[in-house]
Amino acid sequence: MRIDAVVLDIDGVLVDVADSYRRAIVESVLHVYGDTIPKSDVQLFKNAGGFNNDWELTHATALYVLARKEGLAYDLATFTDAIEASGGGLEGARTVIANAVDPDVRERVYARWDRDRLTTVFQQLYLGSDLYQSLHENEPDLETEGFIHDEPVFVTPDTVTWLADQPLGIVTGRPAAEAALALDRTGIDVSDERLFTMDSNTPGKPAPDALIDLTKQFGNGTNRVAFAGDTLDDIKTVHNAADADPEHDYFAIGVQSGGLSGESGHQAFENAGAHMVVETVNELPTILE
Repeated sequence: MRIDAVVLDIDGVLVDVADSYRRAIVESVLHVYGDTIPKSDVQLFKNAGGFNNDWELTHATALYVLARKEGLAYDLATFTDAIEASGGGLEGARTVIANAVDPDVRERVYARWDRDRLTTVFQQLYLGSDLYQSLHENEPDLETEGFIHDEPVFVTPDTVTWLADQPLGIVTGRPAAEAALALDRTGIDVSDERLFTMDSNTPGKPAPDALIDLTKQFGNGTNRVAFAGDTLDDIKTVHNAADADPEHDYFAIGVQSGGLSGESGHQAFENAGAHMVVETVNELPTILE
């Protein structure tokens, strides 16, 4: 596969977030409401689409836990399938709840659903007390070490060296400060204009805006762009970019290190339209040269 530029996601591609972001999702809900879902089931929300923002995934998880306490009959697989059918993301989750429970139950659920508190707890669990205070300039109310320190790096030094020779961009759902921390840990250097984060003035994935903007920034001679990500939304982003910008060729690469592993994950990527599926980001130098 000959390409002119490479775009990467961070989580699940460059760094392992199973024991950081995904742990923060389930433990934030547990801390606030005393109940949660298994960490492995976070993938069901990711597969439903629209959950590029892990804060919103946390909010949706809490919505499900609260609704179950009030008698929601859906198991989690049924709930997330219904989210996908309702358009994905947090709004999809709200639509499912609106259709699945009586109005009085829905009002009791929403009365207990504290999205601000969930986000605050998430950030403290993920960053740890000291880093939370430094980045958010708020006094923490939890004493935590921070799951951010439990993020093994997937990308090898040889791959980092290869990436340094490519026109390279990053599209991630992380806040900018947390993206910078992860990239610093990997040794990858990307200019600010080629780094799209939660804080950028572009819609999040699977909207194609960031990928198209990067392709334009790469300049003349950049006609074939590969985007490697670990979720089905990453694959959708590529196809949305191809539809919106037919003047360039976009290629979707599914990376199996983030959760969609094994034969079932491989098939899920192919069904979503991935042009190629790899086990880790470290296969890119071989397949793209």
